[in-house]
Amino acid sequence: MTTPRERVLTSLAFRDPERLPKDLGGMRSTGISAFAYPGLVQALGLPPRPPHVEDTSQMLALPDLDVLDALGCDIVTICDGVTNAIPQPELWRRYTFNGRLDALVRHPRRFHVQPDGSIRQGGSLMVGASYVFDAPHGGQPLILEDDLPKENLKRFRRRLEKGYLRDEQIKRITELCRQVRGSTDRAVFLNEGSLNAPISIHGYGGLAVFPVLCLLEPDYVHELHQIATNYALRNIQALLPEIRDYVDIIMMAADDWGSQNNTFASPQVYRDLFLPYRRQVNDACHRLAPDTKLFLHSCGAIYNLIDLIAESGFDILNPVQWPAGGHTYQEWKARARGKISLWGGGVDAQHTLTNASPDEVQAEARQVAGYLGQGGGYVFCNIHNLLAEVAPEKIIALYRAF
Repeated sequence: MTTPRERVLTSLAFRDPERLPKDLGGMRSTGISAFAYPGLVQALGLPPRPPHVEDTSQMLALPDLDVLDALGCDIVTICDGVTNAIPQPELWRRYTFNGRLDALVRHPRRFHVQPDGSIRQGGSLMVGASYVFDAPHGGQPLILEDDLPKENLKRFRRRLEKGYLRDEQIKRITELCRQVRGSTDRAVFLNEGSLNAPISIHGYGGLAVFPVLCLLEPDYVHELHQIATNYALRNIQALLPEIRDYVDIIMMAADDWGSQNNTFASPQVYRDLFLPYRRQVNDACHRLAPDTKLFLHSCGAIYNLIDLIAESGFDILNPVQWPAGGHTYQEWKARARGKISLWGGGVDAQHTLTNASPDEVQAEARQVAGYLGQGGGYVFCNIHNLLAEVAPEKIIALYRAF
């Protein structure tokens, strides 16, 4: 009988595990809405409890160990100092989101109830019956009246230099990783932002602006990306030798390249302006921690980028949004097989999971994920997070398909 960690690592090594490894909440795009979580706990017959809401923008619950047990999940998370592998009661405070959700959060003072009952968190607002916090224009206003907005590169470099890991931070992260490794036989998924090069097709000026800058000012983009890469390399060289024996997967980038139908920029833009810098970072990680797998989250219709993403040195691609872009899950598997592991894609989240019955959800999951899992190179979960509107019976059907 293999352990959950062994199941995950066997599959990520492109070998067939004894059963498909499963994830819920390993990172912030494989989780569950905090509003859906209490219903799931109840449907599983587990004792009620307020959800721990670590991501208070997407309003995601940190899955408890008994929930992972009940669903047969094989991953625990460490996310910027928070984990579901061991108790951390000192981190959490009660907050009710204006009476809508009895929850535990880290920083309740960040929330401000408005006269109309909405709640403000920084520049974002959770209005009425909304289940997430939203910023105007998705936080990326389109401003094209003058020159395209650009980062001042000198200020950009100075700002990143302030984020270099200090000795006390390295010790704190290392100790938490060590404690988590010693507490569980599940695979350990580290989400530590200081290891990520801040590079993204929608990162500077927004999704409507930065792809245009890539076309019009590639020299500027090269310089910006090298500054971001140097920042990540400094932190990687400081931290990875200390934690490599304690973690199995590292979240390296969230960079959504796809819409429902196509990519936001061409594969050539990715090859010229992104691949060389992603490769520098990933090669450094593989040299320093050769047994650790590197994870990219990139939504949408990115089938035509799969080969380039693998060439960039990533080991894992998520969320496997195969219904977008006119390609099938069979084509995704054929393109990725033996080159990069797929993590997600277990059911058509926008259609089947939303509209079908629990039995139909389970049947599709068995068909789709059964195929994606052939020959290893696959970890099962939904395409992106389980939203507040998804009934617990469907979630249980999804995870009990295998």
